[in-house]
Amino acid sequence: MLLLLLIAWPAIEIFVLIEVGDAIGWLLAVVVLLGTSVLGAQLLRIQGRSAIERVSLAVSEHRPPARAAIDGLLGFLGSVLLVIPGFVSDGLGALLLLPPTRALTRRWLSRHYGGRAMRFVATTGRFASRDRGRRPGDVDSTAVDDDRPQLDR
Repeated sequence: MLLLLLIAWPAIEIFVLIEVGDAIGWLLAVVVLLGTSVLGAQLLRIQGRSAIERVSLAVSEHRPPARAAIDGLLGFLGSVLLVIPGFVSDGLGALLLLPPTRALTRRWLSRHYGGRAMRFVATTGRFASRDRGRRPGDVDSTAVDDDRPQLDR
């Protein structure tokens, strides 16, 4: 499936570029592609900053940051798709930048991958150590006194 997608995506982008170039003119099509790439680069910076701010705000307010993190990731993905040249990727990127479409995508991701994530956490939790990285104290009094004059040097 992935191989088919890797082959089909550039073919679809080229086909759409040819059709749009014939419809509006090649020069205008190239200018639009370059313009969306520049716009995507600017939005990439803005979306990155706002995502970090939203996640930080959620953490500081003791709310789960998952919704803010997923929204930030989808905005970042939308901006990256705008940077990639091609009308299909630009259309998908623009859709991911719109809040209603982002909310629908977030719900779809939660429904399809939430169960997988919970199963992963449940199975890996069995293998986690119970002390969570803390070393136990010296309960048996096995500490050794060192030579104080040598330590003071």
